[in-house]
Amino acid sequence: MEEIIELLAGVIAVIFIFAPHEFAHAFVAYKCGDGTAKFQGRLTLNPIKHLDPVGFVMCAVTGFGWAKPVPINPANFKNYRKGLFYTAIAGVIANYLIAFIAYPLFLVIYKYVYSANYAFFLDNQWLDFIVKVVYNSLFLIYAYGMSVFVFNLLPVFPLDGFRVVESFTREVNPVRRFLRVYGTYILLILVLESFLCGVLQRYTDLPFVEYFDILGWVGWFAQNIIGFPITALWNAIFGLPVTFPMW
Repeated sequence: MEEIIELLAGVIAVIFIFAPHEFAHAFVAYKCGDGTAKFQGRLTLNPIKHLDPVGFVMCAVTGFGWAKPVPINPANFKNYRKGLFYTAIAGVIANYLIAFIAYPLFLVIYKYVYSANYAFFLDNQWLDFIVKVVYNSLFLIYAYGMSVFVFNLLPVFPLDGFRVVESFTREVNPVRRFLRVYGTYILLILVLESFLCGVLQRYTDLPFVEYFDILGWVGWFAQNIIGFPITALWNAIFGLPVTFPMW
């Protein structure tokens, strides 16, 4: 049952992370003068228009995945560099704002609805199931939102971080050219390495494997360092302990 809850929560979280992310790209691109995404039906919050099947499953299961890239034509921007930069960061800003909203909702459901009425939910299995899916989904929206925020700002093609690099550099820049040519390979290596570390952690007793999980460290950094202002603020508002994460 717990595995079903985690899977459903992961699916819900991915929808709430990717659809607004891609919509934000399309919306800002349109406002900056490029209507390519709008003409292709991507200026919408409909998740079906944005989700990539493989990336959707990967993110729901592992916390790292991808959606269909929003098509843009930078030549249409009113200001090339500003349009490229604003469009690039729009998605991750949307994720941060959604995480900012999801975390306090998680606290309300988990701390003040579920935990405060634990005996009641034990006697009502379907309600118990639904509430667990809800608060797990809310926490994963926060956790995945922060992971996507940091992961997408890695400066390698085709991530948003590379678009940021593009907005500040020229095409002949050797670093930019390297990141564009080899970015996909770098990402594949990172995902494969993280997957293998996960398998080894699950099926072996090797305690040091987790220290080599690079994407695992990215996720930890995203949730505990970049996400610290969110958790600290809301924990303080709700009267919960505010502790800085330890390495």
